[in-house]
Amino acid sequence: MDWLRTSIIGGILVVTFLLIIRWNEFQERKISALNLQPTSVSESVNAAEAQAEQVSEFDIQMPPTSTTAAPKVSAPEQLIQVNTDTLQIAINPVGGDIVKVGLLKFNDKLVTGDEKAEPFILLDQTVGTTYIARSGLAGTNGTDSKSSRPTFVSASSRYNMGDNETLNVDLNYQQGDVNITKRFSFVRGSYLVDLQYIINNQSAAPWQASLVGSIKRSSYNPVIAPGVGMSPFLGAATTTSETNYDKYSFDDIAEQPFKHTKQGGWIAMIQHYFMSAWIPDTTKQNTYTLRKAKNNDMYFFSFASEPTVVAPGQSETISAQFYAGPKDVSELEKIAPHLDLTVDYGFLWMIAKPLFAALDFIHGLVGNWGIAIIILTFLIKVLFFYPSAISYRSMAKMRKVQPKMQALKDTYGDDRQRMSQELMKLYKTEKVNPVAGCLPMLLQMPVFIALYWALMESVELRHASFLWLHDLSVKDPYFILPLVMGLTMWIQQSLNPTPPDPMQAKLMQWMPVFFTGLFMFFPAGLVVYWVVNNTLSIIQQYVITKQIENQK
Repeated sequence: MDWLRTSIIGGILVVTFLLIIRWNEFQERKISALNLQPTSVSESVNAAEAQAEQVSEFDIQMPPTSTTAAPKVSAPEQLIQVNTDTLQIAINPVGGDIVKVGLLKFNDKLVTGDEKAEPFILLDQTVGTTYIARSGLAGTNGTDSKSSRPTFVSASSRYNMGDNETLNVDLNYQQGDVNITKRFSFVRGSYLVDLQYIINNQSAAPWQASLVGSIKRSSYNPVIAPGVGMSPFLGAATTTSETNYDKYSFDDIAEQPFKHTKQGGWIAMIQHYFMSAWIPDTTKQNTYTLRKAKNNDMYFFSFASEPTVVAPGQSETISAQFYAGPKDVSELEKIAPHLDLTVDYGFLWMIAKPLFAALDFIHGLVGNWGIAIIILTFLIKVLFFYPSAISYRSMAKMRKVQPKMQALKDTYGDDRQRMSQELMKLYKTEKVNPVAGCLPMLLQMPVFIALYWALMESVELRHASFLWLHDLSVKDPYFILPLVMGLTMWIQQSLNPTPPDPMQAKLMQWMPVFFTGLFMFFPAGLVVYWVVNNTLSIIQQYVITKQIENQK
């Protein structure tokens, strides 16, 4: 068994492992497709499902401007402006929809020198892009439909939290003898908005409607961190009774709409680092739909709660929550079950999640993400110290017996069968196992892939500085780290035995060049990990190689 054969076996193992993972994902998607059935015109729907259809309708267009219909408010000065310590929100009085969200603690771009920092705009409605959050009441006595939206009245057009811990913004609408208050509640330090419809029914008849909410978005792809290698997911996500987390790209939704019903639950729009989500009342049965508009590039991620009945002379509150902010695992875990899974660590999430938890803990101690990555690398290296030592000993022994292997090749080079037999005898005599040099290295690959996704998905690394780097989430602008990584890889390769096959040897010589070019486009935080890991590996491998070479 030569090094070429060993490499092929290692490659087959990796490919087999990935195929198993992909097969499992395919099976999960198959189950998901069965659970989320496509909508059908002939399908008989219950009351909640009917409201889901209605919310999609009023999401398609706003009512036309006329003397009888409510005027469409579009000028910035006519919108209701709300400012907290974390959010900058604009609310349209027509319908009471959230039409703009700025995140005050996140800059729209990396700011250096005397540049002015502008907040990152998550939701907005501009030329070529639409991303807004709509909510309303649909059903028997609902205020919202395709042909009309209510125009709310507020006490002010500007609200500021100031030094307060909470802020309530009340929008009022009179529907005959029924007074409806649409209340947005904000809490200091939070990206979660509480929405309440307070229904005061002073009429002589019962009042009935369902709360509906929708994220309306075009399919544009915001490039937040270019050059990170794999593309982050962009699209919708939801939780079902059968599956904790399901995600659907815009292409999936365009191909066929989806619907499911669940008590509680949530529906979200996911992009790199940031997300928005509707989280309805957890005590009610809610119907969720994902669909695309027929004639334009517009998508709707909607929910409809079961109808609420308010008796004459009584008051009831219908509530939901809306989140617009960073994909922060610790915060999302508190909001709703499985909402933290929107931080998509890929198929190795079971490794990536504890890796990031450890990284976050270390950062809390040292205060710098670059230093935290270095310390985490030391800890991972300690974890794999013994498997790495087995690998390096095997390679050192292979390096030591290489002259004997070359002699066998010179003697039996034309007889491949005899050559293999003599090699096996040599391995047995010298107690050398070529596979032992590969398998421990393969064990570390899942950790590398998991850490890649953890670093790529961690909004905490966005615009985080370290040494000359201003942003650990994107590539090194000066390519210093990739070049250092290539150098460490070349040094490490020089400690390995030279493959007996000339073609394979030449290929291995070009590997540092290939990986240097590849890592030039990886997040700088990941390259920091790889450089430190290579450096520690060189030290460990050098010590072990010298020990083996000095043995008689």
